[in-house]
Amino acid sequence: MSRGNWDDGFGVWASFCGPGFGFKGGRRQKAKVFDRGDLRYMILQLLAERPMHGYEVMQALGQESGGLYQPSAGSVYPVLQLLQDQGYVESEERDGKRIYSITAAGRTFLEENQERVEDVFGRVSDFTDRFTGGPMRDLTRSFMRFAQVSFDEAVKRAGDTEAVDRMREILERATREMEEAARGRRRGETGEAGTA
Repeated sequence: MSRGNWDDGFGVWASFCGPGFGFKGGRRQKAKVFDRGDLRYMILQLLAERPMHGYEVMQALGQESGGLYQPSAGSVYPVLQLLQDQGYVESEERDGKRIYSITAAGRTFLEENQERVEDVFGRVSDFTDRFTGGPMRDLTRSFMRFAQVSFDEAVKRAGDTEAVDRMREILERATREMEEAARGRRRGETGEAGTA
């Protein structure tokens, strides 16, 4: 199973749009990174590669999803506990940290469910590819540059009411143009669908 580090700029979209936003079929929607039960397969696969403490598991999940999914302790630790209860994971205290390791039963479970494991990682990989490949990479760079320049100027001109008003006008105009482009695209899709 080939997996890479998807931290190629996608994180900026998650940072601005909030975790869980994505695109499916060309439409923006609340995206579900994992289906029910997928998280345990990902965590178990990560632990098969090396033992980790809980925070490392959270970091590894964030990296695997390119920043799309920023797991919380409240989502990861219950799954680790479940895996431990099922006998797939064991833990021990080392240097004041609880380290989780996969058991022989956990490796057997992964082998028996390899198709599901590959499906989970494949879906995450396909989803993040949409944001890190080709034109999206260039768009991300433009977005980051626009955000950085806007922020820098806002900080520099915080006391200058006229300059702040001008920046707000620029941002609102850019937002309106993007919204108009989106409406035009949606109208075009509706028209195409109606003539099909």
